[in-house]
Amino acid sequence: MHTPHSKYERSTLVDFKSHGIKLFLLLFRDFSFNKLNGSIPKSFSELQDTNYIYLTGNLLSGSVPDWMLSIGNEIDLSYNNFTYNNPPMSGCHVRKTNLFASFSDDTISNKVACLGSSGCQTNWSSLYIDCGGNGLSVGNDSYESDLDDGGASFFTSTESGWGFSNTGQFLGNDVSVDNYTVKNTSRLLMDNPELYMSARVSSLSLTYYGFCLVNGSYNVSLHFAEIIFTNDGTYSSLGRRVFDIYIQGEQVAKDFDIRDEAGGVGKKIVKTYTVNVSTTLFIRLNWAGKGTTTIPSRGVYGPLISAISVKPNFWVPPKDRPLQRNGNGVSAWTVSGIVVGTLCLINLILGALWWRGYLRCRNATELELNGLTGSFTLRQIKTATNNFDVANKIGEGGFGSVYKGVLSDGTLIAVKQLSSKSRQGNREFLNELGVISALQHPHLVKLHGCCIEGNQLLLAYEYMENNNLARALFGNYDTLFLHFFFFLKVNFYRKNRPEN
Repeated sequence: MHTPHSKYERSTLVDFKSHGIKLFLLLFRDFSFNKLNGSIPKSFSELQDTNYIYLTGNLLSGSVPDWMLSIGNEIDLSYNNFTYNNPPMSGCHVRKTNLFASFSDDTISNKVACLGSSGCQTNWSSLYIDCGGNGLSVGNDSYESDLDDGGASFFTSTESGWGFSNTGQFLGNDVSVDNYTVKNTSRLLMDNPELYMSARVSSLSLTYYGFCLVNGSYNVSLHFAEIIFTNDGTYSSLGRRVFDIYIQGEQVAKDFDIRDEAGGVGKKIVKTYTVNVSTTLFIRLNWAGKGTTTIPSRGVYGPLISAISVKPNFWVPPKDRPLQRNGNGVSAWTVSGIVVGTLCLINLILGALWWRGYLRCRNATELELNGLTGSFTLRQIKTATNNFDVANKIGEGGFGSVYKGVLSDGTLIAVKQLSSKSRQGNREFLNELGVISALQHPHLVKLHGCCIEGNQLLLAYEYMENNNLARALFGNYDTLFLHFFFFLKVNFYRKNRPEN
């Protein structure tokens, strides 16, 4: 597994006072990755003045001592099995103590307890990080910036659903403040060189994680380029950077050397791994004590990474593709608001069009009327007849009722309404309409149009002021006198009319 950093490998933490160790002389203690188990002894409280305490990557359990959270200096407890108490601990970085993935719940649920239980506001389906850089776009992929200074015992997270945890201090570099990001100053001859001009480094352990990812299979690509060493045959070209790579807790690369993998300094190498993710993705780079530590100067060693890209191996619906980031993430609430607002607008437009009659369904009968006559909506007919008021009723027969009506332009019409009790069906209705529409004569009543909506079949005729033929034939003699010779003319016309 890991190269031990102290003599207490595979053991419980010992009580230093019982061993007679002069604790006040200790300024730096590294117990990381030693499979230490049990709880932290009370005598460890005398280490509160120690500058750096690393207990990363062990099996420690029990409660985190109060002094580590209140007065301790740089302390790293990440990757252990402590009992999570909420409150008093809130967040993964309390004062100067790194608590990232340090609780037993993290191992059981594969989630980070210190991040809280507020749930995911956004479920992401991709991830792009420009490690140590300002952020940039490469093709359709937008890499987010990663400019946090970091620290020897450090944790941070972003609103975009990712963060990183760093453990370790660079030893012997004679600087007051360690730098955990590096920049390249020379020209890089490769595709997309701007992605490799900066990088994040660590002296011991560097973990990137993505949370709130959609469950599924992903291609996780790690981008590397050695930008510290040289390739000119000088002393600085003799350096070797060696570290291990873990994804989801599994070692995927041991003794990884960027220069050897890429074929030289200033050349890129992209390592891609297929990973099944359940909500949270962990990518950890760990220095196991191998490689050089003083080339080109003291304190140059440990993991280095230029960028991370995570892409889904499953189909992402178009409505969720904004959650593939492509730059700025869009929260689920924002997407929902946009979708609901758009649907409401579409419904309003469709409702207005339907109200005006543009989108009403046309049945087979209506389609057969194309070109025969004009058309009215049921709303127009109801307005003209005052909703088929009995006062406007001027006749009734086996086919139904006839109503007097007035159109919006003042035209008088007689509306024939086909009754549901009538024996006249759709086909007879069409035949009547076709015959009347084809005949145009001054002595024949004019058909203005028809209306077919739902089960309503309506014909709108020209309104005749002198009432109907029956009234003329059998009504009051004083009202209308028909001369005998008129009947002779009508009879003569019927017998001698030309054949069409």
